[in-house]
Amino acid sequence: MTTATNVILPGYPTPSSQVHSPTYTAAPQAHEFRLAHNPRLNPTRPSREFVKQTKNGGVSLRLAGQDDHVTLPVYGFGASVEGTLEVHKRDGITSVEVQIEGTLMMEEVAGSGATNCKLFLNKTILWVKDRVYEAPCPRSLPFSLPLPTTFSDGGKTYPLPPSHESHLSGLPGFRAKIDYSISAVVVKPHTIPHAVKSSLLGGGDWAISTPFEYLPRTCPSSPLPPPLVPGQWGIIETLQWKVFPTLIHANQGGHDIMVKFYLPASRIFCMHEPIPFHIMFSSSAISLAAFIPLGPMVTKSLKTQHTKIQLMRQTTVDVRNALILGTRADIWRVDCIGEGAFRHAGDGAHWVAFSGDIYISPDIKVGGFRAGGFSTKDCVVLSMTPPDLSKSPFKELRLTVPILLVTDSYVGDGSGSGGPPSISSSDDAGAFPEFA
Repeated sequence: MTTATNVILPGYPTPSSQVHSPTYTAAPQAHEFRLAHNPRLNPTRPSREFVKQTKNGGVSLRLAGQDDHVTLPVYGFGASVEGTLEVHKRDGITSVEVQIEGTLMMEEVAGSGATNCKLFLNKTILWVKDRVYEAPCPRSLPFSLPLPTTFSDGGKTYPLPPSHESHLSGLPGFRAKIDYSISAVVVKPHTIPHAVKSSLLGGGDWAISTPFEYLPRTCPSSPLPPPLVPGQWGIIETLQWKVFPTLIHANQGGHDIMVKFYLPASRIFCMHEPIPFHIMFSSSAISLAAFIPLGPMVTKSLKTQHTKIQLMRQTTVDVRNALILGTRADIWRVDCIGEGAFRHAGDGAHWVAFSGDIYISPDIKVGGFRAGGFSTKDCVVLSMTPPDLSKSPFKELRLTVPILLVTDSYVGDGSGSGGPPSISSSDDAGAFPEFA
């Protein structure tokens, strides 16, 4: 038989008033540094408000966290639509609700008709009249509605697409639009039974709404690599640049020209910065001499260029978003959204090299995406088109390289760690990847 004994646990010292929890700051102090940083989580947000009011002055919608001089409210990935609904005329109000929604509209002209897809709907009731206490509606009702990051369509899940609109004139043609909005309804029944809704009678529900832009920010996961340099036998390749080889075929028994087109290996680029490239042509001295009038020219005039590097965007609309007899019945348009400028980089007895940059149109605000039957995809196109094929010593050339455009530049403190996935390494130059 054992005898229980009292065990005295060690005591804990009383916290001194001099001991405090560590101080946390939004930005690193002098003795600290960042391991990683995601700009979407930056606590510094605009302090301005976007304000809209009903015509009768009864209700004001105030949306927080907006920049100065914005024409529409703007929100990013994973954001919440926050603000207050101010009710200036509170008599007779029985309930107040607010909602945000996203819609995808597609219409094929002389095609498969039209469709409207609800991307999401998020609503909440801000206030309901208590029939016991008869308290009036509050003057100010705060709200916070989170935006989803994905949506589902046809059993598939897609990233929530950015606000975007596109159309193609003619027959067949299309119109497509991704639209987001916030609306509020103040329910105010008529005091006169069966009265017609009229602001003159002082009754009827008050509704207020405004569209907003959803523009998720993305950034590369790695910086642009150092430029390639030419050596004795041509461009010296590195793993940071991906080469896309092709041939310019010669006519009438001449020598073909080997073409090596180089882009940064990630193929993910900020839409506000030029895209660097390198290109090298290799063949016999006679073929290279014959190619000079058709090759790259160091000139600002693109009309005189027979060899071009362009950034192209394909926008596709498919109302049914399904295969019909094994094929898709989609309609698309292709636009040039960037042009390349060449610089002579070096040459040898059997090669000549150029470098340059592709300058992107400032009108581009969104990258590639797919939302059901509505999608955009970007690619770099290298082409060589002789002015007269029947007399040209070479056949025409067209090489397509898929790329991805993102909204922000790479930041060296680790903010690129949350960037988009890498592009597939498929060598099928004619295929466009489905970017998220």
